[in-house]
Amino acid sequence: MTFILKDCALIALASGRHAINLGELKSILGSIPADSIYHHFWGGLLHPRFDDPEYRNDFAVWVHRELHDHVLAERLAIIDPADFEDLEMLRISLIDLIEERIDEKELLNWLPAGAPFHFLRSRIVVFDSGMRAETPEDLYRLLPRLSSGCIFYHCIDARRRNSDHVDDFSVWLRDFGEPCAALCDRLAEIDPYFGGLTELRSQIEEVFASIYGGAA
Repeated sequence: MTFILKDCALIALASGRHAINLGELKSILGSIPADSIYHHFWGGLLHPRFDDPEYRNDFAVWVHRELHDHVLAERLAIIDPADFEDLEMLRISLIDLIEERIDEKELLNWLPAGAPFHFLRSRIVVFDSGMRAETPEDLYRLLPRLSSGCIFYHCIDARRRNSDHVDDFSVWLRDFGEPCAALCDRLAEIDPYFGGLTELRSQIEEVFASIYGGAA
């Protein structure tokens, strides 16, 4: 049951679609491929922004910076994509929030933005990190060495690859049976979105340390 630790990088790709006002953003959100929504929420974890750190997704940043609508920006900013079963549910929530705001302030439907919102997609490039774990204790010892790309691949991207939407660590740990059940339960309690990848790795280390601290 060797765990092969992989690293990754995201390559941003143009979709060829852009919005110049909130009405267009809402319209395009209804038909843009789901992986574009994924990019604009999760992609920022691998390419963190420093100019608008309080806004965790690209939609909130654009509404704040280019439409200057702080009300909608704040509503979008608190969306946690990890709370949604899939990207289609996230899409519906985004559209509902925008429609709600347009009902409150109709001018926003056509008010031109300072700059257009360019919808992007991402391609994930995966490569072998060279690290291997044979036991949970091995993985615990390797955690401090894992790059942000490794954490992203196994804890973020895994959630859309795995049928039950959990991280790769938990999938692997299940094979060890009951001794790792509590560890999996605690990993499932971690919110992977708002803290960033460095914080996410620290939280995972804390969970492992509570059980395998003496094995370091």
